[in-house]
Amino acid sequence: MNNTSVLSSTMTKHLFDWKLHLLVIITSLLAEWIGIIKIPIGIGTLVLLPLLYAFIFTILLNPNVIPSMKAVISRDRAKFASYAVLLSIMPFIAKFGVGVGPKVEEIIAAGPALLLQELGNVATALIALPVAVLVFGMGREAIGATHSIAREPNIALIADKYGLQSPEGIGVMGVYVMGTLFGAIYFSLMAGIIASMDIMDIRALAMACGIGSGSMMGACSAALAETVPAQAETITAFAATSNLLTYATGLFVSLFVALPFTEFLYKVTSKFKKNDNTTATQTDFGAKIPEQSILSVWQSLSLLAVICIVLLLSNWVGQGVNPISALPAMLILFACCIVGVLLKEIIPVNIPAIAWISIVAILISLPQFPMSEYVLVETDKLGVLQLITPVLAYAGFAISQMEVNLFKKSGFKIAVVALLTFTGTFLGSAIVAQIML
Repeated sequence: MNNTSVLSSTMTKHLFDWKLHLLVIITSLLAEWIGIIKIPIGIGTLVLLPLLYAFIFTILLNPNVIPSMKAVISRDRAKFASYAVLLSIMPFIAKFGVGVGPKVEEIIAAGPALLLQELGNVATALIALPVAVLVFGMGREAIGATHSIAREPNIALIADKYGLQSPEGIGVMGVYVMGTLFGAIYFSLMAGIIASMDIMDIRALAMACGIGSGSMMGACSAALAETVPAQAETITAFAATSNLLTYATGLFVSLFVALPFTEFLYKVTSKFKKNDNTTATQTDFGAKIPEQSILSVWQSLSLLAVICIVLLLSNWVGQGVNPISALPAMLILFACCIVGVLLKEIIPVNIPAIAWISIVAILISLPQFPMSEYVLVETDKLGVLQLITPVLAYAGFAISQMEVNLFKKSGFKIAVVALLTFTGTFLGSAIVAQIML
C-alpha cells in the first residue's frame, strides 16, 4: 500500500490520453443535462444526482466490466483513470474549504459536536458485525470489515496491527473495494432519504458526511444540499470541517475506541456463531491488491490542469456559467491545490494533500483574509455538485479487473456487510452530533 516508486516519464503521456478525458467530458455533460431527479418513496425522497448517471455511464463503457467496450477504450487507457480520480477530488475539496470561512463562528459554536461525532464509529460494529458473524459466518474478517468505514487511514491501521494478509486485513480490504465501487453512490442516496424525513438537524447529517473519503463526502453533502437547498452553505461548511477533522481524529478514535470495541463485540458475538466452516469468507482480498506507482509533483499538477478544464465544462452545463467567466474561480481552486500538494511534499508529516488543500482554502475564505470577499464571489460561480460529477465519471473508468473479480467472487456477502458498515458509520456519527448540538 505504501509503494513510493514514481510513474515513469515514458508513461506520462498516458495521463493525458485524449480519449479518456473526452469520454469523461461527454458522460459528465450528459449527466448534468439530465439533471436531478427526485422520487418520493413514502418514508422520504430518493434523490438521484448527475454523479450517479456519470458513474453508471462510465461503468458501462469500462472494458473491465463489459469486455466488448475495449473497442471504445482499451484497458491500458482506462487504468490511468485511477490517477485522475485522486486528483479530480482536489478542486472539489478546495471548493468545500472555501465554504468554511463565512461559517466559522457557527462551526466554532458546534465544536464539541464536530470533535466527538467520530465516536459514532461504534455504531458501525453494532449494526454490521452481528450480520457478518451470525448470518454470513465470517471469522475475524468481520473485525477488519466492520470496525470503520475502511478508508486509507483505517487500512494502514489494520495493516500495521494485523497485516493485510491476515483475516482482519482481508475484511478491511473487502469493504475498501466496495467503498471504491459504490460508497459515494450509496452515501448520496442514504443522505437524501434521511434528510427528506426531517428527523435530524441538517448540521448533524452534514457532519456525518465528513467521515468518509472525499468522494463520499461530496456525494453525501450534495444530496443534502439538494434536499434542503436553503441550508446548502451550512451543509458545505460543516461537511468540509468534519472531513478535515476526521484526518486529525479519526485514526485515533479507530485505534483507541472503535477497534477495541469491535474486538470485544466479536468475542461476544462469536460465542453464538454456528461452527460451520463452509460459511466462512474465502476471498483473499489482501493478496491481490496491486502496487501502483505514484505521480511526481509535476505530473500531478499537469494532469490536474487538464482536469480543471473538464470541471469547467461540467460546471458550464450544470450551472450555466460559461468557462471564461468561471475561469478565475477555477484558478483560485487550482492555486489552493498547488499549495496543498507542495505542502504535502515539503512538510514531513503524514497528512494527505487534500487535508492541506482544505486548510489553505479555509484560510483564504476567512473574513480576516484581505481578498476573502473576492474569493467568495468568484468561487460562487462554481457549483459543488458540478465539481463532483466528473470525479465519479473517472471512478467508473478506474474500476479494475481485480475489483471486478473480487466482486464476482464474494460480492453479495461483502457488499451487504459494507453497506451495513457505511450505514452504521453515518447514522452513528449523525446521532452523536445530534446529541451534542
